[in-house]
Amino acid sequence: MRKCLFIVSLFAITEVNAQQKDYAFTAVPFTSIKLTDNFWLPRIKTNHTVTIPASFERCDKTGRVKNFIMAAEKKGKFCTTYPFDDTDIYKTIEGASFSLGLFPDKKMEVYIDSLIEIVANAQEPDGYLYTARTIDPAKPHAWAGPERWVKERELSHELYNSGHMYEAAVAHFQATGKKNFLNIALKNADLICSVFGPDKMHMAPGHQVIEMGLIKLYRITGKKQYLETAKYFIEERGILPAMMQRAKILGRMELIGRIIFRLRNKRKQLAMR
Repeated sequence: MRKCLFIVSLFAITEVNAQQKDYAFTAVPFTSIKLTDNFWLPRIKTNHTVTIPASFERCDKTGRVKNFIMAAEKKGKFCTTYPFDDTDIYKTIEGASFSLGLFPDKKMEVYIDSLIEIVANAQEPDGYLYTARTIDPAKPHAWAGPERWVKERELSHELYNSGHMYEAAVAHFQATGKKNFLNIALKNADLICSVFGPDKMHMAPGHQVIEMGLIKLYRITGKKQYLETAKYFIEERGILPAMMQRAKILGRMELIGRIIFRLRNKRKQLAMR
């Protein structure tokens, strides 16, 4: 009996310690997964050889890559439609990085590195990265607002963009071991952490993406400030005004930002692109 109690107590202590560091259960790294089946493997191979290259090509042909080039040169006019168009490059790099875990591809890796260099050149010295403003700060995108982040609760998507960049940078680092994209993400995350917080600028992000990205950066680096800022963004949700302006713009009255997250007693689902 005493032996059983000791084992149970030891398990409880171990679980608490694990939760202090992270969740008690963590996902298996995608780089550790190998498929040998005849159903998923051929489809994932098609994704690698057809879909991902087509997505990269579309990012180039539609001006998404050009926006970053113009941001680096500080001249031109934002040439796509939405300020969140930057994330299509990030999302494609993320997907390609997952694919590289199964199908090593030097040609694709070199192309990704060329895109990362373009992204790096578009990043401002303090880490800010948002082509819809950087191209022409005097005439930013209509959704962006006159100053950084002032329209985040409406339509700017600045923090949304950052969150997807962090997720892509972590996937790329895990797949390749390279830090070229990760360093861009960390520089931006350090800026975000210096700007937002309880005694700093108050903001509940328009989308719940940067929180996930910051936690992934925390898991890679162990830098507690990333975890604390993610927690701050979650707890800030519902404390600020009800974001009714954003609700009016989007035509939605039931908005995630209206209720303090930790006080919710009903689960809500929201599908996002």
